[in-house]
Amino acid sequence: MAHNTIKSSYATLTERLNQFPQGAPPSDLLFAILRQLFSEKEAGMVSLLPIKPFDAARAAAAWKTSPAEAKKTLDDLAGRALLVDSERDGETTYCLPPPMAGFFEFSMMRVRSDLDQKALAEMFYQYLNVEEDFIKALFTEGETQLGRVFVQEPMLPGSSGCQGAAGAKAPGTARFTSLEPAPGDHDLLVLDYERASEVIKTASHIGVGMCYCRHKMMHLGRACDAPMDICMTFNGSAESLTRHGHARAIDVAECMALLDSAYGHGLVQFGENVQRRVNFICNCCGCCCEALIAQRRFGILHPVHTTNWMPQVKEEKCTGCGKCVDACPVEAMALVSAEDPRRPRLRKAKVLEDACLGCGVCVRACPTGALSLKSRPERVFTPVDSTHRAVIMAIERGKLQNLIFDNGALASHRAMAAILGVILRLPPVKQVMASEQMKSKYLLKLLSIVKP
Repeated sequence: MAHNTIKSSYATLTERLNQFPQGAPPSDLLFAILRQLFSEKEAGMVSLLPIKPFDAARAAAAWKTSPAEAKKTLDDLAGRALLVDSERDGETTYCLPPPMAGFFEFSMMRVRSDLDQKALAEMFYQYLNVEEDFIKALFTEGETQLGRVFVQEPMLPGSSGCQGAAGAKAPGTARFTSLEPAPGDHDLLVLDYERASEVIKTASHIGVGMCYCRHKMMHLGRACDAPMDICMTFNGSAESLTRHGHARAIDVAECMALLDSAYGHGLVQFGENVQRRVNFICNCCGCCCEALIAQRRFGILHPVHTTNWMPQVKEEKCTGCGKCVDACPVEAMALVSAEDPRRPRLRKAKVLEDACLGCGVCVRACPTGALSLKSRPERVFTPVDSTHRAVIMAIERGKLQNLIFDNGALASHRAMAAILGVILRLPPVKQVMASEQMKSKYLLKLLSIVKP
């Protein structure tokens, strides 16, 4: 009976987690992970919280307790990185992050004595890498994904290298940067939101913590020798994580130095798939990191959004050394015959475009300058902000009703306006998808008003 009661509490929490566009498929392993992170009582309480940010009074109403008692519980959960809290004008708001990118990672971003991190690491590995249902749900459902890749900026044609801390500008302003094209290249244009350096320079808060993926693999005896303390968080997430000691607060100069170190180690910058107020950038290796493992396994389903760049091979310079193949973390480079009848064993590099992330790691690895980056024929779509991304992901995954009818959203006209505002700016096909899910006369009326 006790087992059934415990499982019921964690099953209810799982149902709550699956209201997010990116959820967590239920399994015995998931329940075991949640038992490590939440008590049975906490699991039941958290399952009652709204999707959108809320305050202690809203939690108190859901828990039928006083605001003071609710705040005590919320602060404890935030202190353990199970909730993200934000303080503004003396008021604290809270939200439950999704498992990834969220409290799964937060549990491994520093060494902790209050958790059995070795047991957690083993369970995470089994749940993410063996069962695979979670990774498939996270990275392959829908067209719009959680994360995107940033290009290695020093590898961009005409770039003078990654810029330093100087020249930061206020967050929210838009800017385009023209790159001086190399002779014979067409004009190139890089947008600020495509630059990891711009995310760093415009962030309100910056934190650095231990890489969840390599920390997990360390407990399994499989970690590589890439830097461990290099997981970057920004803005609201960094504010909460640094305040509670789960990440270390750093300044722009130190973060830029970490970015340069990541470039030098051939790591891929995998960050939140939004243009504004990016909350994380992971510096990923191909052997430990979940996003790149998913790209290799399910590349045909496009689990990770690529950059707007693609490597190209200058065959006259390529010696077939294979260093680009060794450097590519997602097996998107290959060596093929150079088809030279005088040298039948000669090989040359080939880009496997369907698998390529456009990160530029291979360009850095090439010793002869045979590789360079070119613009993709069509620009990759990037949601404007987290609300925009959440709405599109929810539409594609059949979960839009969870955002619209979530109690937190209905309690705030501004939240509802933000959600509907995003819907109204969607392409017509996705508006139809939204209206079919909602079957809402009000939503259909709003959509009809803006028709040309």
